Amino acid sequence: RPAAAPSAAKPKEGGKAKEGGKAKAAGGGGPTKGAGKKENASEKGIEYTKAGNLPKWYEQVIVKSEMIEFYDISGCYILRPWSFSIWEAIKDFLDAKIKTVGVTNCYFPMFVSEAKLQAEKDHIEDFAPEVAWVTKSGDGDLNEPIAIRPTSETIMYPAFRSWIHSHRDLPIKLNQWCNVVRWEFKHPTPFLRTREFLWQEGHTAHATKEEADVEVLQILEFYAAVYEELLAVPVIKGRKTEKEKFAGGDYTTTVEAFIPAAGRAIQGATSHGLGQNFGKMFRIEFEGADGKKAIPWQNSWGLTTRTLGVMVMVHGDDKGLVLPPRVAPLQAVIVPITMKDVDEGAQLKTCGEIAAALREAGVRVHVDDRSNYNPGWKYSYWELKGVPLRLELGPKDMAKQQIRVVRRDTNDKEDVPLSILPQKAALLLVQMQHEMLARARQTRDSYVAQALTWEDFMAKIGAGNLVLTPYCNEKEFEELVKKRSKEEALAAAGEEAEDDRAAISLAVKTLCIPYEAPPLPDGTPCFISGKPAVCWTLWGRSY
Repeated sequence: RPAAAPSAAKPKEGGKAKEGGKAKAAGGGGPTKGAGKKENASEKGIEYTKAGNLPKWYEQVIVKSEMIEFYDISGCYILRPWSFSIWEAIKDFLDAKIKTVGVTNCYFPMFVSEAKLQAEKDHIEDFAPEVAWVTKSGDGDLNEPIAIRPTSETIMYPAFRSWIHSHRDLPIKLNQWCNVVRWEFKHPTPFLRTREFLWQEGHTAHATKEEADVEVLQILEFYAAVYEELLAVPVIKGRKTEKEKFAGGDYTTTVEAFIPAAGRAIQGATSHGLGQNFGKMFRIEFEGADGKKAIPWQNSWGLTTRTLGVMVMVHGDDKGLVLPPRVAPLQAVIVPITMKDVDEGAQLKTCGEIAAALREAGVRVHVDDRSNYNPGWKYSYWELKGVPLRLELGPKDMAKQQIRVVRRDTNDKEDVPLSILPQKAALLLVQMQHEMLARARQTRDSYVAQALTWEDFMAKIGAGNLVLTPYCNEKEFEELVKKRSKEEALAAAGEEAEDDRAAISLAVKTLCIPYEAPPLPDGTPCFISGKPAVCWTLWGRSY
């Protein structure tokens, strides 16, 4: 029986031991060159196994499935229609959600002056190494350098100061769908860590802390829904520690996902309670109902195209993408199986009629009637692209008035009468969405362990688990965990130092203080300091 995750009642003590090359990936050392390569693999398909060489597998899947095209500027990528349509599905879903709580969309410039960017010192300190600057126009230098937004607090809040004067002006609830630039020096990974990425960023101002706090958790639930309801990826909801919270804010909430093939967590999205810090910095004030001056309580929250990379890594297999039906650009593809002495015109006419009936039932469907490719090639092509259902129509199927339906996630095959195909296909897509989340949750839960001592903690981290521990929640010990875990992992690998540019680190960090965790008995000692623990905290190696 799989262990319960922090989102359940009781995490188990064991956790899951990873096999073969996975343990090495979890520890931080990448696979050797050529590891995981399939024998006699076609260059047109996926040449590496997910378990044997995750980085190569991931790169080939996103390129060969036509999600991504590489660009000549490092860390920047072309989102092809196959991936951008998935992002549009996420955008449409989340946009509808946030509008139910009164959020409206807007757009602010992407440039910010140095003076405004430096206005909130604590905030910009974390972003400073990643800020990209525009210093020239044509052949001449600009009078002052202009930054490209790494985030928009310092761009938007001067406008808030102009708009907020009375309690009647509140709340302000704005969101923008845009791009940001963070000039990372670590090795980029498409979707997961890029120098330019797409996101939404919400910025709101409220008259009371209570109202602001309610919204923080409302948005967090929306983000969890994006992952679980759309992408079929389970997440753990929690609060970041003081060390890991958003710079300049009061507190940060998060949804954390997990990549079993890597033994690593990945931050899914964050919703921040900014308190009154930015209001003080930008001198935003309003007159309350009592006639007294007050500073509004502000929030910010964001979700990025990282969502696509998480989906690929959680669900993909050795054949390519496996797309959850709700976000798949195409939910079904019809492949006619042509043979000699078959009336191809009649066959294609039937395919068209089937497609029309499926569209009427709300299924996104395509007929692959290309004559220059055989059915086997088409099967592999659409498997690589992750289309949930493949419908095969041959001469015998036409005679029997049926069609063969093949599920991408399980490869289950079923002959379905054409008379009930629309209903059957719609049902299968719902079932597939549900089962993909259930399988991903079961797998994730089997990698959640509990540890009460440092030695047990490191053993379970080394096996690629997320580890829940009793913790004193003091920043100095969080630093100590990162330092010791990195040193011990390097020593075990016989290495002296880690490449600072590496996209992933051997250091273990806090992921969150889960909102749902088992009871913590009084007097339970912290696993690292020995002091009385104040909370359960989830740790792991992370992207």
